[in-house]
Amino acid sequence: MQPIDAHALLSPWQPGMFSLILYGGVVIALTLALLFLSRWLGQHQPNDEKLRVYESGIIPTGQARLRYPVPFFMVAIFFLIFDVEGAYIFSWAVASRPLGWAGWLQIEFFIGVLIAGLIYVWVKGGLEWGPKRD
Repeated sequence: MQPIDAHALLSPWQPGMFSLILYGGVVIALTLALLFLSRWLGQHQPNDEKLRVYESGIIPTGQARLRYPVPFFMVAIFFLIFDVEGAYIFSWAVASRPLGWAGWLQIEFFIGVLIAGLIYVWVKGGLEWGPKRD
């Protein structure tokens, strides 16, 4: 590792913190200027139609709170768990050669734990979508 040179870090000619801070400042200033100009130059004519809640072009009716069935949440949680699993396995696949046999054993253990979790969910009925059959 090389020591960090404070002069090079803040130099406008080398990539570093100075460039990042300058870029961030310009982005924030431009955003604020555009927001101010649109607020200052724009027309303000609020009416009932503009103040109505927009729900994909459908006029909302009734109560907004709906009860979702529990399997909906179960499927969402399972998806998150197994989606994260895919990310770990893909990252292992990229680095499989440098990791060697130790990495292979670790990913096998990881997959084994996930398969055990899937079997547990299956046995408990977490994958049942419809009504239970007799």
